Amino acid sequence: MSSFIRILMSGVAACAIGATSAAAQINVGITVSQTGPAAALGLPQKNTVAQLPKEMAGQKIEYIVLDDATDPTKAVANARKMIAENKIDVLIGSSATPATLALVDVAAETKTPYCGMVPTKAVVNPMDDKRRWVFKAPQDDAIMAEALADHMVANGIKSVGFLGYTDGYGQGWLDEVNVVFPKKGIKVVATERFQRTDTSVTAQGLKILSADPDAVLIVASGTVAVMPHKTLKEQGFKKQIYQTHGISTMEFVRVGGKDVEGTIFPAGPVVVANMLPDSHPTKKAGLAYIKDYEANNKTPFAGFGAHLADCATLMLAGVQPALAKGKPGTAEFRSAIRDAVETSKEVVGTHGVYSFSPTNHAGLDKRSRVLIKVEGGKWVLLPETK
Repeated sequence: MSSFIRILMSGVAACAIGATSAAAQINVGITVSQTGPAAALGLPQKNTVAQLPKEMAGQKIEYIVLDDATDPTKAVANARKMIAENKIDVLIGSSATPATLALVDVAAETKTPYCGMVPTKAVVNPMDDKRRWVFKAPQDDAIMAEALADHMVANGIKSVGFLGYTDGYGQGWLDEVNVVFPKKGIKVVATERFQRTDTSVTAQGLKILSADPDAVLIVASGTVAVMPHKTLKEQGFKKQIYQTHGISTMEFVRVGGKDVEGTIFPAGPVVVANMLPDSHPTKKAGLAYIKDYEANNKTPFAGFGAHLADCATLMLAGVQPALAKGKPGTAEFRSAIRDAVETSKEVVGTHGVYSFSPTNHAGLDKRSRVLIKVEGGKWVLLPETK
């Protein structure tokens, strides 16, 4: 048994209560973007599945993994297929915000407990009859936006240009920026948007530069985020450029090279687990995840894959208590998993420590974030701004 699975199962056992039942099979359906614009996020998630436990509370666990190609319509079709044909007990997905949001309706309609893997607040907020079936592993945009705003204030930045996706990820960040930044005395002086599939943001960059902000925040993900960053540098912008936790992969640094030197971004602590103090609650789980991932895949890990690991930790924590109320494959079992996850407290994952409630299905606090700077082609952990 790998070190990560041992830690995951010990964490699950710590929050599980109730009796086990006769051996059966639990089916977990996973739809991720192995291809398309979000493949840099989806591939580490797909690769993480091999690290997940194959048994829980005497029940065999089967993982069904499908590619949605970063297409919300395909993600919905995948979910419906797994629900109808595989009788899945838990749904996990997807890699990009549009697909993840599209799955909320499917989860609610079929009453399938669902864990999303994007930070967008709208996945679980406002809480209603649909979202009561949904939880999410990534940090809220607000938690990350506050970290950036505090760093900006500490460094005398009073104005910012915003350059972000036109989709739900970009909108989620823009909504938080327009709330958080003004409270810190930071003015958003230019707002420009672009599609994930765009190959140029020359016009948007020039508009932002004409507003002469003290810094620019780019809201994109994976290696796609390199293009707008490089454009601003080529257009002569020499001030600070911030990005979001959507770039939590060394592929961003590798592809961006010298153009992305100096980038500052917030991320989950797993991204720099080896740099965390031993007292950090997620360090042990983070290091175990990284060790197993890199041993299995012979390639560097990415923080996006750890979101899938955390979704599994959270949802499997509901298995043992759910077995007292129903058998895998039944509506009673799915409902009981949902109920158990909603009442779980201080569940340690790789990205943070989760505590849920009927009104909070995000579950994370400031322990789920760090600030990172790209320096010398590497990540450097910055001290938290007080």
